[in-house]
Amino acid sequence: MNNARFDEAARESLAECVKELERNTDAEVVIIVRARSAPYAHADYLFGTLLAFAALLFLLFSPFSFHQFWVPIDVVVFFVLGAFVSSRSNFLRRLLSRAGFRSQAVRIAAAAMFYEAGIANTNAEMGVLIYLSLLERRLELIADRGVLKRVPAQEWNLELSELHEAGKRPEPEHFLQALQRFGNLLAAHLPPTGENPNELPDMPWFDLK
Repeated sequence: MNNARFDEAARESLAECVKELERNTDAEVVIIVRARSAPYAHADYLFGTLLAFAALLFLLFSPFSFHQFWVPIDVVVFFVLGAFVSSRSNFLRRLLSRAGFRSQAVRIAAAAMFYEAGIANTNAEMGVLIYLSLLERRLELIADRGVLKRVPAQEWNLELSELHEAGKRPEPEHFLQALQRFGNLLAAHLPPTGENPNELPDMPWFDLK
C-alpha cells in the first residue's frame, strides 16, 4: 500500500467532506491518518535475525571457501540489512507481527488521540474521531456520549462495519465514500441546531512519515 496516495490533494478532499458533513449535523468530526501506530522494531529485528541466520547457514555449508574472519562480519551486515529492509516494508512488518498486537496498537493510539486532540472536550459531547492507520490496515472510530446517545445502536454498528471495511483497503477514494455514508447517518440523527459552533479543525491530520 502506497502512503503517497494520501497526499495533499486527498487531505483537501477529506477536509471538504468534513466541512460538508458538519454543515448537516451537530457532530464534530476529526480525521487522523497515520502511517503506523507502533514502531515495529521487533519485526525489523526478527527479519534481520532470519536473514543473518540464513547467511550464516550459507557460509557454513556452502561449497565455496570463506575465511572465518568474515563470518561474524557478514552475519552482522545481513542482520542490519534485513532490519533496514523490514523498516521500509509494511508487508514484512505485517507478516512478522501478530494481528492482536496490531489491533491493540491502533486502539491505544486512537484512544490517546481522542483526548490529545481535544475531541473529548466539546461542549455538547459531540466529538467523533475517525482514526486510520495504514500499516495495520485498520480504522478505529471513537465517539463521545452525546453522539452515542442519539444514534440507534443497530444503525451505528452497521455504519461502523462499513468504515472498518474501508480501513482494510486504506485508499482515499474508499475512505471518502465511507465517510460520506457515515455523514448521512449523523445528519439523520444529529441534525444541526445552530447552537453547536465549529470547535475542532476540519482539516485532517496526516502523519505519514
